[in-house]
Amino acid sequence: MLIDSVNVYLSVRRRLGFKLKSVESYLINYAAFATAVGDTHVVAKTAIDWASQASSEDSRARSLDILIRFARFVRAEDDQHEIPADNVFCGRWHRRTSYIFSDQEIVQILLHAERLGPPDSLRPHTYKTLFGLLASTGLRISEALSLRLEDITCDGLVIRETKFKKSRILPLHATVVAALDSYLERRRQCDRGDNHVFISQRGSHGLAYTTVAETFREILKAAVIPESSYMSSPRLLDFRHRFAVKALQSCPDSRDRVSRHMLALSTYMGHARVEDTYWYLESTPQLMNDIVGVCELFMEGDLP
Repeated sequence: MLIDSVNVYLSVRRRLGFKLKSVESYLINYAAFATAVGDTHVVAKTAIDWASQASSEDSRARSLDILIRFARFVRAEDDQHEIPADNVFCGRWHRRTSYIFSDQEIVQILLHAERLGPPDSLRPHTYKTLFGLLASTGLRISEALSLRLEDITCDGLVIRETKFKKSRILPLHATVVAALDSYLERRRQCDRGDNHVFISQRGSHGLAYTTVAETFREILKAAVIPESSYMSSPRLLDFRHRFAVKALQSCPDSRDRVSRHMLALSTYMGHARVEDTYWYLESTPQLMNDIVGVCELFMEGDLP
């Protein structure tokens, strides 16, 4: 049965760290469709018919791409499975353009975070420290909200089994350490037994993502960010994008040093593939301008 093969495929890939929530729904839907027409193995024509039901070309291409990965897996043990052609649909996945905060915008966000509540409450200090930490380390918001008190060490922050079940240590700048220490001193006065670094105003549990996202939107509105209605609204993830771009802008020019810099940044940010770090080079106007400038100098003979 195809559904049994789907379950084996999902189980194997999840052991490697993939979550596959959306992939699971796609493949279960396909298995039901194929079984209804009498298929016991992946049949290319059925696969294309199934993918063709999607509402857009991009969705059709994504559906077929997911199925092709599955087909390659099951065909490894049973060559009766067919692998559909990968050029049937012309969809292309578009990654949303990052919003890169300016230095002044970061200052404004932290200033407005300080105004969130009475000075003697923990809330303004929590959000100022949280947003400052995101901007200065490039942490994923899920990683920051999962931090526990024991994860703050003399070597840096211990980020435990996040994406793809990888753990890593993030060294911190002295100014970040000082800001964290100041926040933790205040936090101790509101502790109700929860060991999350960032806790709710009552101190009884860790901050929830929905609460943080709502507060972030509140601060953006107060700080009038972005200033133009034509620009996409920033997301919490854009703190991470800004960190990556700032780090790449400081990258040395020589080829060997660029490679080492990119590998170090990829490891620091916890990217599964170094290609995810290189993506910032082509997605950010500031970095593209830098690349163009270096290429011009190279063509003119001013660089080795």
